[in-house]
Amino acid sequence: MNSIPMLILEDIHKFYDNNEVLKGITLDIKKGELVTFVGPSGCGKTTLLRIIGGFTPLDSGRVILDNQKIDHLPPNLRDTRICFQNYALFPHMTVSENISYGLKIKKWKKNKIDERVEELLKLVKLEGLGERMIDKLSGGQQQRVAVARALSLEPKVLLLDEPLSNLDANLRLIMRGEIRKLQERLKITTIFVTHDQFEAMSISDRIVVLRDGEIQQIGPPIEIYEHPTNEFIAAFVGYVNFLDGVVDILDIGLNRAIASTPIGKIQFVPERSFSAGEKVKLVIRPETIELSRSEPATKLNVFQGNVEIGMYVGSLAKYTVQVMGEKIIIDQSNPRETGVFKTNEKIYLSIPENIHVLMRQ
Repeated sequence: MNSIPMLILEDIHKFYDNNEVLKGITLDIKKGELVTFVGPSGCGKTTLLRIIGGFTPLDSGRVILDNQKIDHLPPNLRDTRICFQNYALFPHMTVSENISYGLKIKKWKKNKIDERVEELLKLVKLEGLGERMIDKLSGGQQQRVAVARALSLEPKVLLLDEPLSNLDANLRLIMRGEIRKLQERLKITTIFVTHDQFEAMSISDRIVVLRDGEIQQIGPPIEIYEHPTNEFIAAFVGYVNFLDGVVDILDIGLNRAIASTPIGKIQFVPERSFSAGEKVKLVIRPETIELSRSEPATKLNVFQGNVEIGMYVGSLAKYTVQVMGEKIIIDQSNPRETGVFKTNEKIYLSIPENIHVLMRQ
């Protein structure tokens, strides 16, 4: 992936009446990178995408594409293409006519149009369907036509506005993989908008988490998941157990710290400097906690609890366990190997040392 930015957003502000929906967004996106904007409804992710594409004017700031300022240009004069949530296909046209629409507007020669359409049909695995009407296609096929049309003029940046939201769960999973493979093959700079944090985690080179018109964190999926910068991100990206704590003991030499929590003392490996007496928030992912019926040999971070709720969901068993009045959520992989724990059963929880710890907000 090229380290040179293909797209630069500088201090983007947008108001609707007196409501500021984008509050100084600054971001660089590299050539060939797939970046996902994710956040709750109303966070500004779609507005930001539309500003990049030229469909919504900004109030201040700059949009720079491949070293050229473009925020004053209409959509048709920007080297970007967008695939809308509802695909925006022409129902009275065939698949080929939809794909070739932009090429005809640009006055390409017919033989070049035909070559390009065939190339794109093959690229999105719709060979032989060029003459089919749009309403005769499945949802997944329509989505592929929309992507092919967006790619027809080889834009420098492809914009995808929740393109999978109208598909069922299984098809979403398949098409997510298809889009990622296509993007990697073409090495096209792509911005993907979704409200689905799991979708963002699975498809992105980097994720931009937005909230109330501001960027909360930017980073690769594993960094966002394992090292969230605040409680909002930790809770938004996957489920998490939060425990309030107070730092009791620091051992700088051994790189260890101990925090007092409602369920007892928890030892952790500090990722930054803490002070004794500092109030913290322990971030414990459900899949990192180990369960056992017998007390483990090691006593470190081991707690006894009672199973309150247990759900077997095939590859996972999901539990809610009461520990000293706190409800702890646990995901246990391979439940067939350990057996499924029963409601009210006494069990032992082992919490790892390498948990993420935040300053308490």
